[in-house]
Amino acid sequence: MKVKRHIHQPSPNFNDRPNGTEIQSIIIHYTGMKTAQDALKRLCDPQSQVSAHFTIDEDGTIYNHVSPEKRAWHAGVSQWDGRSNFNDFSIGIELVNPGHDFGYRAFPDLQIDELTTLIKDLYQQFPITPELVLGHSDIAPERKQDPGELFPWDRLVKENLAIRPHETV
Repeated sequence: MKVKRHIHQPSPNFNDRPNGTEIQSIIIHYTGMKTAQDALKRLCDPQSQVSAHFTIDEDGTIYNHVSPEKRAWHAGVSQWDGRSNFNDFSIGIELVNPGHDFGYRAFPDLQIDELTTLIKDLYQQFPITPELVLGHSDIAPERKQDPGELFPWDRLVKENLAIRPHETV
């Protein structure tokens, strides 16, 4: 059995959430880069102006880039069910996967195991509901297709962490 690794790898790409904003959502992404190291470098590069709160590598290692209390820059222009500006009230989780441009593949069980554990931990800390555990493609369908059709939404639904399998555009 693998020992879980949590690595603090800070990103400078964040700011404060708007005053009084409650964290209510989780947005799941894939990194969409050739390697995990490429993705980690980009998420921590001040010139990229992108980040996430967490990245989960295929071996289950969790990297923490931005404190959940802060606003990471992961969602971009976003809207879902009458809500917009998801960076303001969501936690962004990147899953290492090359994505559709570089050889999209299934997500390893170990990676998804760690994702479900992390989501359960976040549920204990914040008023997040299954209705607002979404994919990047849900909140930005014209721009994004991650986490994609191979993401196992059914596992999250089965554990009451999401409400339905999500469609990709």
